[in-house]
Amino acid sequence: MALKIVISHKTKYKYDRPVSLSPHIFRLRPAPHSRTPIEAYSIKITPENQFFNWQQDPFGNYMARLIFPEKTTELTIDVEIIADLKTINPFDFFVEEYAEEYPFEYKEETKKELLPYLEITDKGKLLQDFLKTLDYTPRKTIYFLIDINRKIYEYLNYNIRMDPGVQSCEETLNIKSGSCRDYAWLFVQTLRHLGFGARFVSGYLVQLKSDEKSLDGPSGPEEDFTDLHAWAEVYLPGAGWIGFDATSGLLAGEGHIPLACTPTFESAAPVTGMSDVCETEFFFENSVKRIFESPRVTKPYTEEQWKAIYKLGFKVEKQLEKGDVRLTMGGEPTFVSIDDMESPEWNTDADGPHKRELAKNLSARLYDEFAKGGVLHQAQGKWYPGEPLPRWSIELCWRKDGRNIWHNKKLLSLFADNPTVPENADILFLETLTKHLGITDTTIVPTYEDAFYFMWEEGKLPIDVDPTKDDGALLVKNKLKEILKDGKSKAVGYVLPLNNSIGTWYTSDWTFRRNHLFLIPGNSPIGLRLPLDSLIRKPEHGEFPQFVPDNFSVKGRLPSYKKTAATRYENVVNNGAPINNSYFIRTALCSEVRDGKLYLFLPPMDSAEIFLDLIASIEATAKKLNIPVILEGYDPPKDHRLESMKITPDPGVIEINVHPAKNWEELTHNTLTLYKLAKQSRLGTEKFMLDGKHTGTGGGNHVTLGGISPADSPLLRKPSLLRSLLTFWQHHPGLSYLFSGAFIGATSQAPRIDEARMENLYELEIAFSQIPKDGDVPFWLTDRLFRHLLTDLTGNTHRAEFCIDKLYSPDSSSGRLGILELRAFDMPPHPQMSLMQNLLVRTLVAWFWKKPYEHDLVRWGTELHDKFLIEHYVREDIKDIVEQLNRAGYKFQEDWFNPFFEFRFPLHGMVQINNVHLELRAAIEPWNVLGEEMTGGGTARYVDSSVERIQVKVNHFIEERFVLTCNGVKVQLNSTGVKGEYVAGVRYKAWNPHSSLHPTIDVDTPLVFDIVDTWNKRSIGGCTYYVAHPGGRSYDSYPINSYEAESRRINRFWEFGHTQGSIQETESIIQGGESTSKVEKQESSKKFSYKELPINFEFPYTLDLRKK
Repeated sequence: MALKIVISHKTKYKYDRPVSLSPHIFRLRPAPHSRTPIEAYSIKITPENQFFNWQQDPFGNYMARLIFPEKTTELTIDVEIIADLKTINPFDFFVEEYAEEYPFEYKEETKKELLPYLEITDKGKLLQDFLKTLDYTPRKTIYFLIDINRKIYEYLNYNIRMDPGVQSCEETLNIKSGSCRDYAWLFVQTLRHLGFGARFVSGYLVQLKSDEKSLDGPSGPEEDFTDLHAWAEVYLPGAGWIGFDATSGLLAGEGHIPLACTPTFESAAPVTGMSDVCETEFFFENSVKRIFESPRVTKPYTEEQWKAIYKLGFKVEKQLEKGDVRLTMGGEPTFVSIDDMESPEWNTDADGPHKRELAKNLSARLYDEFAKGGVLHQAQGKWYPGEPLPRWSIELCWRKDGRNIWHNKKLLSLFADNPTVPENADILFLETLTKHLGITDTTIVPTYEDAFYFMWEEGKLPIDVDPTKDDGALLVKNKLKEILKDGKSKAVGYVLPLNNSIGTWYTSDWTFRRNHLFLIPGNSPIGLRLPLDSLIRKPEHGEFPQFVPDNFSVKGRLPSYKKTAATRYENVVNNGAPINNSYFIRTALCSEVRDGKLYLFLPPMDSAEIFLDLIASIEATAKKLNIPVILEGYDPPKDHRLESMKITPDPGVIEINVHPAKNWEELTHNTLTLYKLAKQSRLGTEKFMLDGKHTGTGGGNHVTLGGISPADSPLLRKPSLLRSLLTFWQHHPGLSYLFSGAFIGATSQAPRIDEARMENLYELEIAFSQIPKDGDVPFWLTDRLFRHLLTDLTGNTHRAEFCIDKLYSPDSSSGRLGILELRAFDMPPHPQMSLMQNLLVRTLVAWFWKKPYEHDLVRWGTELHDKFLIEHYVREDIKDIVEQLNRAGYKFQEDWFNPFFEFRFPLHGMVQINNVHLELRAAIEPWNVLGEEMTGGGTARYVDSSVERIQVKVNHFIEERFVLTCNGVKVQLNSTGVKGEYVAGVRYKAWNPHSSLHPTIDVDTPLVFDIVDTWNKRSIGGCTYYVAHPGGRSYDSYPINSYEAESRRINRFWEFGHTQGSIQETESIIQGGESTSKVEKQESSKKFSYKELPINFEFPYTLDLRKK
């Protein structure tokens, strides 16, 4: 993030008569050691008749000394500073080993150098008493200093003092209040008493309004703010002078710009001087203004840009309505914890206790926002190979027509005032429920744990295995202990065989060979452990008929079943329950008390009508008994008259399956609301690598396109739309890579159709030719044409950039939903960026619906992973897209995509070398899957993460004069078409993991870039890029926020580090097909030479340092 500011400081002294001024000292120029880069500085002082000299005091601070030869009636000082507010991590330093722990003593030599900063001037009783209150427990020196800083911040009350000077420590401690000067001086004297070298600092404090409100503590100023300020610095061996601001209790950061750092506050005063005796009026004004802001994840767009994007969304909506497209858009955004970035559940594992807690928190918030009057349902989620148990799923389900499914949310356990229920609630609930369903309660079956099974399992253990220490044996032992504690005859829960046909509920008797229903051993809900194979195989009354729902049938309005349940209850109470023995039922509703809560396991249901009927009866029962419930079991049936939203776990993330939006306004509301509620649930979208690289959550943000009902889907009604989208994406690789996650390529989660098998394009063109031009198109045709082409290398239909698994699958009705899933979209960090992505897709659908995009496919070949993996050419591709959209009547702007470029291709650094401007940006590197290897857990296929890529770009570069080298290898630059502007990619081995594609090649880092002037025969400058902290700090935790991540990125780029010495070029040497230009250092035995590798015609845009 680049953020440049202007600080304006105006001071005016107005005298009531002409006065003579003594020589004045102005300490209003940023000190030489300011860590915040100062790009420009100006000071203007009147009267203009003056003698002006810049000086430096004994401590290296800048001082302006002015002599005014004539009398004046006013003195004005105008200061303007332009600063680059780069994020600074105040903790990024080393401390010498002997000073790491407090207490310590400086070395004698250091003590002599720090003598002025060790002088104690305040020795009063109150200060001595204050020193006694400090905690002197030995600990890390930095923690000890932080505690003192915080102690002063908490001990004193801040006030603004306009009178000059600094209070003594005694006065400050006596009144327990002071200004920033008083806080700083108390801190300085406290540290000196403890043996630290400390100095007083005056300077500017810049505080900018936060883009987003903080969830924890204050959010900072409401407006951008600057003022003169004071703080202290303490000398730590190895680290140097470290700033502490006791006024805020924090360390000094990029907003602290020092002007003067001295042993005493008198010599740090911003202005020193005298005038004749007179009356003086004093005026001052401080302001800060942002003059440049690159897009950032917390504020990707200006208000004007966002208004234009939002307005265009409605214009596209009118086009979609006019064309009767009937498009709906949903998605699968993913979120991570903002508090825990280290645990396996937020990195690799799919499940975890913290993840479940946050998911329940979010589901409650989403219910109140989207699903009022709906139900909250917990179900078994996906079950992947290698995972011991299925994942969970939380679903919110509500009616589209606005009518209630569930009326009183307090009867849902998540919202109940007291979710704990009596022990017999399970049987009591089912007995009452049967009355609301109009059936007998005689078929209710108690369920039991199979104690004999666990005794048998324990009996099988070897005699030398201790059941209390072996994990597998301990599970068996604990389960057996639990059964014996509760008693073998105690029911775990109850089962009600249940099904519905044409609005009537049926039940039947279940009998077993062992006379009782013994559950399949395990810890899952009883509904997942029913011994269904033990039920009678050939029942007397025949099987209950099963129906496969047709998602394409025309369906009427859904009724309400609240009165129906009440009527059935009255009939049963008054007339008794009817006996319906027409069918044998193999599905059941289960009730179980777990952890003091009542769980109801729902059976599978064929239609929305049956589901609504059952839920109405369950709520009526819950209301009558005043028992809150948790619904689990089978999902509600798919029906376009019902809306649903799911919260599910995925490796490292929580995934939200967002319900489809019918229009732009609804889509905007859904997206903005979801991000807001996720943040309130302490879920975020930011994730960082150890080196500070900003990534998406890792779970993606898949976009789904469909219709209100499957039959309305524009993809099924017009297959040429899918052809147009496929062709346009294939023509523009920038769409695949700008919005993608960290992993791309043939073995990624969503490979392009031309990344895996090149013959796919030939076959795809044949499929395109089979799309009818006119007339009605059968729905199955789209699936049949593209199913075997839109896959990954292994034929997996789900792992594709364009996934049609749910379009019109022949496998099941759940796969015939008319949905196209775009799976290459990564999770954008801001909702406006997500909406921008969606707007782009909506615009393309509107355009291609009206005018199909039918052109020949492009054989990109190796250009895909060469040209289109660096920022410049992706930007050129996006520029071409914007031009096409503008010609089609959709007024997109190129700078709307800048946030994505800053996120996907972050700037590492730039340097000005004479007239040449050199810039380094991150580029994309496909991390392909390696071959199979044996591990402790079985067979694994690692990803080759050893190689990275960077883009280097130069401006005002004279190709005939200059040569750009990287680590002694000439970079073959490619002209961008702009005079003097060239660009190239550099591929290098950054790491040396235990498993990589080329384990014998050593790492190439750090990367040293040189601008070699062949006319003057020397390197005129350069820069150095590190992949890890250049000082050797080995980070063992991820950055906690974007500021720390940015500081980690910044400290890996040095604006210096060119190769030294003059050079002399000798003749080129051809060795093994390589052309090498030797460049030797004159008047020295050392040699500096650069290699010139022949251009690789397969990858002409990239220099691969592994070939050097």
